[in-house]
Amino acid sequence: MIRTITDTGIPEGVKDLPPGVALPLESNLAYMNGICFSKGCYLGQELTARTHHTGVIRKRLVPVQFSLMAPIPEGAEVLTQAGKSAGKYRAGQEDIGLALLRLVYVKEELHLKTAENTHVNLSASVPEWWPKASNN
Repeated sequence: MIRTITDTGIPEGVKDLPPGVALPLESNLAYMNGICFSKGCYLGQELTARTHHTGVIRKRLVPVQFSLMAPIPEGAEVLTQAGKSAGKYRAGQEDIGLALLRLVYVKEELHLKTAENTHVNLSASVPEWWPKASNN
């Protein structure tokens, strides 16, 4: 994973977009013109189109930055300060990565636990290239 790609929140490869797990809208593919809503026949098309047209997308893949460099296991649960689940860490390098987070928690203080049971604080950000008019 290239650092600038991770910094901007653009997913790359199977670690960021695990097959059978990653949903196109949660992975921001519509923002990158990676989904056509006027044609096609693909697995999951009905769910994707229905979700797009209702406008309710509760989770998205966002860039995160860690307070310290530590080995973070892929799939680690990201928590709010109150201990509520905010999402899952996908992948990254050094002190940055991508996490699938519930949008209501993106601006909150978040943390996760490493394999050694160390708490690591992280901050999430909304990429500048996302459409400004969107609430999702």
